[in-house]
Amino acid sequence: MKESLRDHLSLKGHVVEDLGAEKEVPDDDYPEFAAKVAKAVLGHPGSFGVLSCGNAEGICIAANKFKGIRAGIGYSIESARTMRNDDDANIICIPGRLKIEDDPFKVVETFIETPFSGLERHKRRIAEIE
Repeated sequence: MKESLRDHLSLKGHVVEDLGAEKEVPDDDYPEFAAKVAKAVLGHPGSFGVLSCGNAEGICIAANKFKGIRAGIGYSIESARTMRNDDDANIICIPGRLKIEDDPFKVVETFIETPFSGLERHKRRIAEIE
């Protein structure tokens, strides 16, 4: 899925930096990849990250360990929209083994294309988290 999503986003005109494994290694450790993506997002304000692991939970937890990262699980188009609109999320985590409600490509596109609302209540809540 990683390669297909990377190619899809590139064709849509997005600049994509692939920080994932070169090949599938069942015993690799996802926190390493979460750290690479989190550091890249933090180093490039306004950028977004896309992570994936079996159920997306572990990699999401690992990414959220970094101050300034707000990662969420993209299980539907609506979840992607609201995590950007309401929470100003900067990383979306997609399950690789589990079926999600909507097409993963559309979920990621929605995430990237949805702006943060900037509403005071959302900014206040984000500040409380940080």
